[in-house]
Amino acid sequence: MSPLPSRLTLGKLILALALLSAIVALANTLHASYRVQREQLIGNTLEANRVYASKLAETTQNFLLAAQQQLAYSAKGLGSRAHSVQELEREAARLQQQTNDFNSVLIVDRAGTVLATSPQSLALQGVVLNSSGNTEALKRREPYISDPYQSATGRLLVAITQPIFNTQGQYQGYVSGTIYLRQRSILQTLLGKHYYRDGSYLYVVDRNARILYHIEPNRIGQFAKDNPAVQAVSKGQSGAQEVRNSHGVLMLAGYAPVPAVGWGVVAQRPTEATLAQLSRLMSAVIWNAIPLGIVSLLLTWWFARRISLPLWQMARNVQNRDTGIAIRHVGATRAWYYEAAHLKQALLYSFNLLQDRIGKLNRASMTDPLTGLQNRRGLQQGLEDWQARGQPFGIIALDIDRFKSINDRFGHAVGDAVILRIAQIMRDDSRDTDLLCRNGGEEFLILLPGIDVANSALIAERLRARIAAETFDDVGAVTVSLGVAHYPTYHEDPQQALRLADKALYMAKEQGRNRTVIYPLDDTPTGV
Repeated sequence: MSPLPSRLTLGKLILALALLSAIVALANTLHASYRVQREQLIGNTLEANRVYASKLAETTQNFLLAAQQQLAYSAKGLGSRAHSVQELEREAARLQQQTNDFNSVLIVDRAGTVLATSPQSLALQGVVLNSSGNTEALKRREPYISDPYQSATGRLLVAITQPIFNTQGQYQGYVSGTIYLRQRSILQTLLGKHYYRDGSYLYVVDRNARILYHIEPNRIGQFAKDNPAVQAVSKGQSGAQEVRNSHGVLMLAGYAPVPAVGWGVVAQRPTEATLAQLSRLMSAVIWNAIPLGIVSLLLTWWFARRISLPLWQMARNVQNRDTGIAIRHVGATRAWYYEAAHLKQALLYSFNLLQDRIGKLNRASMTDPLTGLQNRRGLQQGLEDWQARGQPFGIIALDIDRFKSINDRFGHAVGDAVILRIAQIMRDDSRDTDLLCRNGGEEFLILLPGIDVANSALIAERLRARIAAETFDDVGAVTVSLGVAHYPTYHEDPQQALRLADKALYMAKEQGRNRTVIYPLDDTPTGV
């Protein structure tokens, strides 16, 4: 018999299929890793910018309050007795030169006439001011921080004014410190060093969305009313979101208000700069996968040869032997089913490996990175599972009392250590079937399957007492407040039952903290 023409062999097909499977598995793993890392990077950057904006807003507020206090002290001295022109000029110079908080200082009488200035190069002495800032200061006769306005010297500025009253309580005028918005000023000193080369920057707006500080000087004085972050912070809100700046660039913006004056601080970083880290992460994943991939391909090639060898031998037998012998040999060989079973096994192994990797990523996305407890996504998945099975459960909402003061006094590292220790105490006092969740910040949730409300309250009180008896490094004693509810006793909707436990927690806070409160069943709405 003539040899069979060359065709695609089973060994080549197996090798090609295995290679395709490896590529698909790697592609899916990279895609899943990319999605998870992208969300994590964006979320972390938004939160970092929000915290950063909050700190700068607090710094700005502290400066403004200190500046008002400085002017108030000066105003008290100026009102205590009559002063000569030289004395007024010396006081204005002292205020302007002592701390460099103000670009200029003016002392103005009740008619709006400038009595003294610093620096004297302003040449305003004896001039009657008619600016909006002067008019408003004379009208208010109280401590006042103005909106931006054009001064008599043509500068765009913000004025901090303090009224002057004599010892009989009669209004004498005011002393004013000004901050220039388009020249070197204290705002540049406080905020200008926070510019980064990767495109990150921050800016400050007033209550009317007018820009007071920006790394681009030509933007100062303009309005940014169309920016969602500016709209939110102008309303006194603090938060973070992705926005598009005036140049059309997507930015990850965090913002916080300055309550004393209605200003807002916005810190933002280009989304592209944040995601640039992903390319390095993906490269690392690929390089780490190459050795295992090479080993897998070598093993696949060896198995493919072993699997295809019997078929190749049968093909030779068909060519070289008579039909009877060939049929006997083919009939006695179950190589086809053997090959199919092992091919299926290899595919299942590849996909199981992929699912395991994706499962690990999913578990990471449902776990709080600090404590290892479930996060909100993990809590939601557990609730859906229990609700589908009709599982009743007790609910304990826990909050660390006065946690902000711990962070303020000892720092966030100590605060994190307190959270970690309380999470460990919760683990020690819980069953394997209990669901422990960090609900955000210093708030926790404990779900107790198969436990009624009375026993849930006992468990909560035991946990409260144990935490109160614990001594925490650096901090000492720490207390917690707890609220207790039950599903479905309190509500047929588990989310509503959770909210009732949260309300009970706030009742505990209002009743003095360091206590456990069961939400009153008489006040619980029934039905959905």
